[in-house]
Amino acid sequence: MKRKLFVLLLAACLGGSAQAQVSVFDASNFVQNSLTAARSLEEINNQLRQLANEATMLLNQARNLTSLPFNIVGQLRATLATTTNLIAQAQGIAFQLNQAQQQFSRFYPSSYSAGTTGAAMLADNYQRWLNSLQSLQTTVAMQAQASQNLASDENALAALVGESQGAIGILQAAQSTNQLLALHARQMIQEQQLRLTQDRSAALEQARSVAAEARAREVWRRFQGNGTRYTPQPIDFFGF
Repeated sequence: MKRKLFVLLLAACLGGSAQAQVSVFDASNFVQNSLTAARSLEEINNQLRQLANEATMLLNQARNLTSLPFNIVGQLRATLATTTNLIAQAQGIAFQLNQAQQQFSRFYPSSYSAGTTGAAMLADNYQRWLNSLQSLQTTVAMQAQASQNLASDENALAALVGESQGAIGILQAAQSTNQLLALHARQMIQEQQLRLTQDRSAALEQARSVAAEARAREVWRRFQGNGTRYTPQPIDFFGF
């Protein structure tokens, strides 16, 4: 009898506990909590995606700011110096304005005075010939140097094109483009230098021709003397 009573009492307690648990569960609160958790998870995912995008942006910025590990400016300056030195070492009529004007006036006069000796005119004629020769030598040297520079320019161009195509960012692309422009500028300067020496040679040769005419006029004037006609006279070498 006591055992039956204990079993009934235990069953009643268990039944009451189950009813208490069922009565504590709140379905709306559970749903609300689930929605809140879902929203929190979505916010976390959004933050993760934002961080991933920022990481990608920072990586792209780092690539765009990466400097080009290739620079031919020094090579371009050295190549340009070869032609510039040829002009600096040129002999004859100088390339400096004031000195060139003085030398030109000295050796390429439009006319000779009556007091100029024949030896002085001959010396000027030789100096004009020497100026033309040295100018042609400078032009030939410039042409030879420009020809040698072509191989260096071809190698530099190929390297720059390769660097431009393999650029990993905006900065590298811009730097390779700038160096390509620098190569083009050096070639234009060299072309101007070559044209300068060629035009100088042509100008000096024309000036030599004009100065030779001035000398010829003075020689002819002196040959004519006072304008009387020259009468040839027989020459007796042996006294007969």
